[in-house]
Amino acid sequence: MKLHHVQLAIPPNSESQCREFYCVILGWEERPKPLALAKRGGLWLTNGEVDLHLGVEQDFRPALKAHPAFLTTNLTAIAAILAKHNHIVTWDDELEAFDRFYVSDAVGNRLEFMQTKPV
Repeated sequence: MKLHHVQLAIPPNSESQCREFYCVILGWEERPKPLALAKRGGLWLTNGEVDLHLGVEQDFRPALKAHPAFLTTNLTAIAAILAKHNHIVTWDDELEAFDRFYVSDAVGNRLEFMQTKPV
């Protein structure tokens, strides 16, 4: 079994600020949604083998604890880009095998970015 995608909730009418965060700042690519689903709003994003769906939730509350974790090979570069755009990067050193940090996306959802430590 393989994970197909992760979905995070976003508030109504927040697609443009999410595009700014994920596509402009992080460099992810927006994929077109099927017409039957496009009317619901939201975004489908991809970065390599990772697909992230942002779905509109009327009674939105950001995910402050639950979060996706993205494994990368350029962790410090991503942290620098986020910090340059005034997103607070919180480093965590509690996992011996990984360097990692947390950041909130444009609507407050928690994200984790991690990289395997050199051996």
